[in-house]
Order: sequence, then C-alpha cells, then structure tokens
Amino acid sequence: MNNDNSAVYKLMPGSSAPVGLETQGRKLNRTEKKAIVAATLGTIVEYTDWVIYATFSSILAKQFFPASDSLTALLSVLAVFAVGFLMRPIGGAVLGVFADRYGRKKGLTLSILLMSLASLVIGICPNYESIGIVAPIILVLARLTQGFSAGGEFGSASAFLIESAPSNRRAFAGSWQWFAINAGTLVSFLLGFVLASLGSDTALEDWGWRVAFIIAALMGMVTLWIRLSVRETEVFKSRVVKKAVEKRPIHEIFTKHRKDVLRVIGVAMAGNLLNYVWMVSYPSQVHLVTGMSIRETLLAGAIAVSVSLLLMPLAGMLADRIGRRPVLIAFAACAALWAWPSFALLHEGIGLVEVALLQTVSMIILTGFGAASAVTMAEQFPTEVRVTGIALPYALSVTLFGGTSPYIMTAMSGWGYGQLFWIYLVAVSLVSLVVYIRMPEMKDRPLR
Repeated sequence: MNNDNSAVYKLMPGSSAPVGLETQGRKLNRTEKKAIVAATLGTIVEYTDWVIYATFSSILAKQFFPASDSLTALLSVLAVFAVGFLMRPIGGAVLGVFADRYGRKKGLTLSILLMSLASLVIGICPNYESIGIVAPIILVLARLTQGFSAGGEFGSASAFLIESAPSNRRAFAGSWQWFAINAGTLVSFLLGFVLASLGSDTALEDWGWRVAFIIAALMGMVTLWIRLSVRETEVFKSRVVKKAVEKRPIHEIFTKHRKDVLRVIGVAMAGNLLNYVWMVSYPSQVHLVTGMSIRETLLAGAIAVSVSLLLMPLAGMLADRIGRRPVLIAFAACAALWAWPSFALLHEGIGLVEVALLQTVSMIILTGFGAASAVTMAEQFPTEVRVTGIALPYALSVTLFGGTSPYIMTAMSGWGYGQLFWIYLVAVSLVSLVVYIRMPEMKDRPLR
C-alpha cells in the first residue's frame, strides 16, 4: 500500500467495502483532505448562487415584476424561488443516476457548471422595464436550472465526502457538506452587506445585485477547475472494477430501499425547513417585522452563520464519537423548544446585537442537524445507488419543506397570521424527532 493509503484496498470476503476505508481508525490523509476541500469549495459556490436569490429577493421583486404592489411583487419573486425547488427532485434523480453510473467527480463538475451559468444569466438579464414579460420568463428558466443543479449537488457531494473518509471520520467528513452550505449562505450575506455598504440603496437596486450574481458565477468557474483536479473515490472505483455499477438506480431505491428513502425524507425534513426559515429567510423576515435595514439584518445573519461554521466540524467529530442519533435527537428537541421564541422575541426597535443573538441560537441548534445528517443519509444505501438514494428523497424533502417556507411565511405575515408560523416549525421538528429516535445507529457499521 502506498504512503497515503488512497490507491489500493483489499476487499473482505463476501463484502464490497474496502478494508482500508472501513476497519482502520486513522486520521485523514492528504488525498482525503484534498477531496474534502474540493467538495466543500464547490458546495460553497453552489449555495452562494442558490441562496443569493433569497438574499436579494426584495430587490429582484422590483427588477423582474411590476412594482405597483410591493407585496404582490415580493410574493411573485418568492414563488419563483419555490418553482426552482420543483426541479430539485428532477435534478436529484437525473444527476444522481449520472453520478452513480459515471462517478461522483463527474456529477460534481456538471452540477457546478450548470449552477454558475444560471447565475450569470440572472446577473446580466435586463429588467422588466426593459424587456417586459420576457424578464420574469428568463428568471424562471434560470431558477429552474439552478434547482436542477442543486438537486444533484447534495447527493454527489455527500457521497464523495463520506466515501473519501475512513470509517471513524465519516461524520466529520460529512459535516463539511453543511459547513459548505452555511458558508455559501454567509458569502451571499457578505456580498449583500458589502454591496449595500459601498453604495446607496439606489445603487444596490440598480446594479449592485447584478455584481453579486456575476461574482458568484465567476467563483463557480474557479471551483470547476478545482473539482476537475481531484480523484474519483476508491469506493466507487472498486464497484466499477467489479462491474457492480447499478444501471437502474431509481428503480433499485424504490423497490429494495423504500424504507431507507422514507427515512431520508424524515431525517431531512426538519433541517431543511429550519435552514430556510432561520438562516436563508430570517434577514428578510427581520426587515419586514422590525423595520431594521437590510444591511444590518445581513450583518446579524453573517455573525450567526460564522458561529455555526466554527462549531460544525466539532459537532461532526462528536457525531463520530457518540453516534448520529444522539446529535440529531438533541437538534430536533431544541428546535421544537426554540421555534416560538425565535419569532416572538422580534419587535420594532430591536437592536442589531439582539437580532444577532437570536439568530445565533438558531444556528447553533441547526449545527446538530448539519453535523450528522449527511453521513446518516449516506449510510442508508449501498455504493451503487448511494447518490441517487441521497439526492432524490433529500430533494423531495427540500422541495416540500424548504422551498415553500419563505412563501408560506411571507404570505401568512401578509394575511395577519405570521405569529402562528412557529406551530408549523414545531410540528415538523417533532416528526423528525420520532424518525431520529426510531432509526438504527450506523456509527460502527461499514459502508455497504
């Protein structure tokens, strides 16, 4: 075996799991660290491109829809945000099958290319005043492409990270997936904050938002080059050598892994909902409820997300030590308890420090989900259908619980029932809590 333990693995009799990955408790080697960096950087860019739409939703409403009714325009742009989620299950299925057949690396490079091109289109698209109805049509098509790309990114990146790690570091490696998602959100917040600070509100609405989308697209091109430089995972290559690559992954997961598919949806539903409520949409909600400037709400969000980035790898190490179930159970229980205070404590005149503190508590709770969810989902499926098994049910969960949340929250606020939204958060958190309690612990089991 070579020095970095990355090239040759013996297979146990009757097992498809490489011994080198599954039985040796060891630190990450250089090749594995490079794989984590490549996957993490790509996902950061993917979610910068994806989340930046929500960050500038109030501005996009004025740019791509008639501005006669501000609430209707905002609801329209949030509806487009939700429409993008309709493509995520399709992207999860198509790109998941692609990655299970041709490799995780190829799946990752294709997803980042599609996301970056779509962001570039949004950044240079003329507004409604210039080209009329064509503007929102282009916006919808670009958002559908982003949804397709994001649908495949999570499954490919999760499988790539976890297959690239030794057995005693799988949760730590998987935690970098949500580190990257949170970091992508942080980058979008910082882009908005910097652009809002450099010019006036008029400048931000006229051209500043375009700069943010174009920067995100250029970041994607750089990351594409980085992803092209890494190796395919040894776990996948061992399947190719054995000609064990599944030709019909979708059929396989719905005939032989139905319980695992449902479990992934249950594992992901609370985290997806709360991620979009407490992280992605929270700055806009604070702005609407308290009247605080977008610049300040983005700064508060950036502070809260930064704290989660510091804690995420540590929480991943904890999930490797004590197991995935305890970490996820703690997340769901705390989420149900914090749902009401996270909104009830917002009021007119609240300060930046208080808002940052409220969102920081939310992000600390979400860290438990981020640390243990990717590895939990990946461990449910064998290698030949792992990406499809993660990507498709995860994308369904995102679409059902994440994609609709900003629209539901904004609509309920407009109708005068915004104060009851927390009940929905509690209900979903409790359902996931039951799933976490009932699911088997996979910490000490080898990948199939």
